[in-house]
Amino acid sequence: MVGETQGGQGRQPSPPYLPDLHIRLRSELGRIDDQLRSLLTSMDRLQCLLDAVVAISREVELPAVLHRIVTTAMELVGARYGALGVLDESGQRLEQFIPAGLSERERDALSDAGLPRGLGVLGHLIRYPDPLRIDDIQGHPSSAGFPPGHPRLHTLLGVAITVRGEIYGDLYLSERDDGQPFDTHDENIVVALAGAAGVAIENARLFERIREGAEQFQRLLLPTLPDLRPFTAAAIYRPAAEPSQVGGDWYDAIPLPDDVVAVVIGDVVGHDLQAAAAMAATRNMLRALVFDQSSPPGAILSQLDRTLETVTNSRVTTTTLARIEPEGPAWRLCWSSAGHVPPLLITGERRVSYLLAEPGLPLGVDTGQPRPDHSRSLPPDSTVVFFTDGLIEHPDHPIDQSLNELAALAAVHASLPLPEFVQALADHHPSDGHDDMAVLALRTPPA
Repeated sequence: MVGETQGGQGRQPSPPYLPDLHIRLRSELGRIDDQLRSLLTSMDRLQCLLDAVVAISREVELPAVLHRIVTTAMELVGARYGALGVLDESGQRLEQFIPAGLSERERDALSDAGLPRGLGVLGHLIRYPDPLRIDDIQGHPSSAGFPPGHPRLHTLLGVAITVRGEIYGDLYLSERDDGQPFDTHDENIVVALAGAAGVAIENARLFERIREGAEQFQRLLLPTLPDLRPFTAAAIYRPAAEPSQVGGDWYDAIPLPDDVVAVVIGDVVGHDLQAAAAMAATRNMLRALVFDQSSPPGAILSQLDRTLETVTNSRVTTTTLARIEPEGPAWRLCWSSAGHVPPLLITGERRVSYLLAEPGLPLGVDTGQPRPDHSRSLPPDSTVVFFTDGLIEHPDHPIDQSLNELAALAAVHASLPLPEFVQALADHHPSDGHDDMAVLALRTPPA
């Protein structure tokens, strides 16, 4: 009895329900852990999607937007290959195809294949624009095989991109990096990206139309050069490489009596409609003033500065006014600068130099300051190049370096006819293209 009593005071057996409770608790904890992992994965995917939308939205040039859509979609789902097919107006064929992920060797192998025609599984998505996931391309009923040299693909995720309610194109992704087929999560995130892509494409197209209209407006404000005989002349205007509104760069050339010609180059500070309006007002006023041939260029610029201050909300403006007139068998250049970059002189022997002289203050700064005049004899067959600072400004280069590069460029192309000459300067300029630019070149007749 004693032994039994002592044994009865030992470890008590567990209630029968405790093992089940432990199992259920471990199962519940496992389920919560899976849910947390799934939530964290979803949060990561959402953050990646937001980052992708921001990356696409930063682009404003349509080609850059289209390429960024493809590469961003590839990154989101870990795809090795991607492409975006843009439909033509009929909506039945591809007129543009932007691939990504191809190696150099694969690109070379496909160089003769040409633009995909929208057949096979590509055409299936064109005809049926619902999201498409394929685990075995070759086994799909719409498969038409691959062209020679094409990588052998197995999986596909295709999503249509809609712009203003119409199908713009289709986004194709193939071959996940982990070798697995695309899943529902991949499809959902690419569908969400396609929605943002449609907005980015529409924004880029709208911006393109606005910029084209602004550039056309800017060009309408600039003159067509008149007949300046006995001189020859050519001019060119280029908008900024970065998207912007209209600018304030302008040029002008006005024939005056007795074989005299007045040349103007200028730049109103700013890149907006107000700058364009100020440019037009300044140009028109100066056109009227240059017919006073009894006053030197400096006096005319002083009169212009006072007039602008009186009748307009004048903006700071840099400009050079020059007058070229006969001097015996040659010519004389008389000019005055209002804070503008110096003209470039190229002689008939192709010697190049800048006409460095005291520039004076820009217009709109201080009308009381005198404006210095300068003059220089021009031999026959000389070229004087007037330009705005958008041709030479580069944030990473000193201004002297850019001026030297422009002089060297001018020397290389000096033998060209003037239209091709100014084209070469605008095509190969030493600036970074952040600003619009204007160039006017005038050549004296040969001896």
